[in-house]
Amino acid sequence: MKKIIWSMLWMITAMSAEEVYATFEVEAQKSANLAFSSSGIVQKVTVDVGSEVKKEDVLSTLQNDDLKVMLEGAQVALKYAKLDYDRQVKVKKIIDQSQFDQYAFKYENAKVQAAYQKSLLDKTVLRAPFDGVIYEKSLEEGDVVSGAMIRTLLKIQSAHERKLILEFDQKYHAKVKVGDLFKYKIDGDEKMHEGKISKIYPVVNMENRKVIAEVEAKDLMVGLFGEGTILINDK
Repeated sequence: MKKIIWSMLWMITAMSAEEVYATFEVEAQKSANLAFSSSGIVQKVTVDVGSEVKKEDVLSTLQNDDLKVMLEGAQVALKYAKLDYDRQVKVKKIIDQSQFDQYAFKYENAKVQAAYQKSLLDKTVLRAPFDGVIYEKSLEEGDVVSGAMIRTLLKIQSAHERKLILEFDQKYHAKVKVGDLFKYKIDGDEKMHEGKISKIYPVVNMENRKVIAEVEAKDLMVGLFGEGTILINDK
């Protein structure tokens, strides 16, 4: 009974709605071009085209044994600078202020140096910026990369989340609203899909005088295109 009532309500809504024709292309909800900002020799590549990864997963590393040693040295210096500083804090009231400041400076400087060495080491590790899938790869173990000439080495996109980039006639710019239903078909496939407008761009495409909007989708192949209708409820 509930299904019948729901179907009748949908038919009434559809009969009172104006249909706006729109075309679309499928894009990944998220995508990024990844590169090292440091120079070196690629030591390891842990992914390939089609690999699904989680945020912060290591994708590739440069040879970095020298930087690991430098970081260890900086951390040792920090450890002993802190011990000296802590001892001076206990006797601060009975020592010269300038002497205390020297120990405080050494401790703060040691913290800065350790953080700096860690940042250099971190730049030799390429990590996933979000959950996704690798769809293009142009590096192998042994390749030389240059931080001065940054080039894209891996491309990643969201594994399942997609967005349809819609275009429709500008004369409907004041009528189409976020939340309006979009019924569509992928080119070459007769199956009907539907989704809701999630975003409307605040500018018109000056080349074709079309308004651009987005509809969220899942598991469609990026690059596909199609057409459909936006249902506008006039009430």
